[in-house]
Amino acid sequence: MTTAAPPSVLPPSPARRRRLRQRNLLLLRLVWGLLLLAVLAFTLWQPGNWPAKLSAWILLTLLADEAGGWFGYLGVVLGGLPFVAAHAPPEQWFVILPLVGGSLIAALIVKHSGGVLVLPFSYVVFVLPLLLAQRLGPSLDDTLTLPSNATFRRSTFLIAAIGLGFSVLRQLAGLYLRRRLEQPRVLSGAEAV
Repeated sequence: MTTAAPPSVLPPSPARRRRLRQRNLLLLRLVWGLLLLAVLAFTLWQPGNWPAKLSAWILLTLLADEAGGWFGYLGVVLGGLPFVAAHAPPEQWFVILPLVGGSLIAALIVKHSGGVLVLPFSYVVFVLPLLLAQRLGPSLDDTLTLPSNATFRRSTFLIAAIGLGFSVLRQLAGLYLRRRLEQPRVLSGAEAV
């Protein structure tokens, strides 16, 4: 009795491997972005104090932005979610939303204009309006004291640095992996056969 030899399975071509890798990366980014936006929406929908909501809003928006540009902008829009929730928004959210939301949009625009080298400028663009509001706010409106609050500064400056620091690490790792993939592989004797 003779049995038919199983068909030989050829390894996928480099072009096919590249397409599969790109498709899998796209799916991973979609899941990552949607998951972070869902966590952000859940966090902002729940009642809570403004420092926790502010920290979550900034961090999750910057992390979601790593999945693709539009996830970051959707995260900024989700900042208005406490206004439509069943409970009252945090007392300071009327000041936080336009001030931090505008800074986040400006930081995202600068962040999307380049690679790793623009990320420090993105942080500066995020922090500068908040520092200006701290300095000039009380002279324009006596009740605008939130930017001078230490909790506000900690919740914004530190969390934004963490989010943009993650972006630096992700982009550097991506550069390293791309360079490594572009290098030709040397086949050993066993692999060549």
